[in-house]
Amino acid sequence: MTPSNPIDCVHYVNGDPAKDLTQDKPVLFLIHGIGSWHHTWDSLLPRLTQSFTVVTYDLRGHGASPVPIEPFGLDDLVDDLDYLRAKLGIEQAHFAGHSLGGMIGPAYARRYPDRVLSLGLLSTAAFRTNDDTAKVRGVVATMEEQGIDKVLPTLTNRWFTDPFAEANPDVIEARLKRAMATPADIFLQVFHIYANTEMSPYLADLDMPALVLTGENDGGCNPRLNHQIADALPNSTLVILPGYKHSILLEAGPVVAEELSTFIESL
Repeated sequence: MTPSNPIDCVHYVNGDPAKDLTQDKPVLFLIHGIGSWHHTWDSLLPRLTQSFTVVTYDLRGHGASPVPIEPFGLDDLVDDLDYLRAKLGIEQAHFAGHSLGGMIGPAYARRYPDRVLSLGLLSTAAFRTNDDTAKVRGVVATMEEQGIDKVLPTLTNRWFTDPFAEANPDVIEARLKRAMATPADIFLQVFHIYANTEMSPYLADLDMPALVLTGENDGGCNPRLNHQIADALPNSTLVILPGYKHSILLEAGPVVAEELSTFIESL
C-alpha cells in the first residue's frame, strides 16, 4: 500500500493538550494500541513524568485525531509518528508502544534508527505460528461478520484478570466505550494491521536498547513469543509480569511505568 500524507495527530505533553514542547528532560513517545486513546497511559504518567517529557497521542482515526478518508497501513502510522516528532522539533527520543503500538515503534526504528534512543515493546507479538495468525485473523473476521459491538465485549476476559474485572467494571466499561467510539472502518483497519504485521524479519537489525515486556497470561502476546522477540533483538531486556493478561497499562500501569523508567534510566 502506498503511504498517504501524514496525519497531524492530536498529541499531549505530560498528559496535557499542548502545541509546543519544552524539552527539559529526555523525551519519551508512547504509542497506544487498537481502539485505545492516549488515556490508556494515564496511570503511568505520575512515574514517567518524573524522569521524562512524555508525549502521548491519538492514532489516526482514534480519539481526537482526524479520521482518514483513504485506507492506510503500518507505513502510514510510522509517517504520522515522524510527522509529530518533526513538528515538536525532537531530534532523538525514546519510543514505547503497547500491542499494535509495540509494532509501530519497531517499524519506526527500522526506518529511522538514528532517531531512536531506546524501544519499549509492551504486550506485542512476533514470530506467530500459523495457528497464532489464524486465531487473530479469525477474531477480525468474526467482527466483520457479526459486528464489533457484538464481539468486543466477549474479549475482555482475554485482557483483564478475573479479580481486576470484578473489582473495576468501570475501567472495562470505559475501555469498551473508547474502542466502540472509534469508527468501525478505522478499528477494523488497525486490527488488520495488527493481525498481518510480522516483525521477525527485521528485529535483528534493531540494535538500540529494547525492553520487551508482557503479561504471564497474555494469550495473544504471550511469553513464548516475547522470548523469541527478545532473543532476536541484539540489545534487549525481557520482563514477564506474573499473573497479568493483555491490558497491563490499565490493570498494572504503575508497575509497567516502573519497569520502563528503570530500564531507560539504566542506559
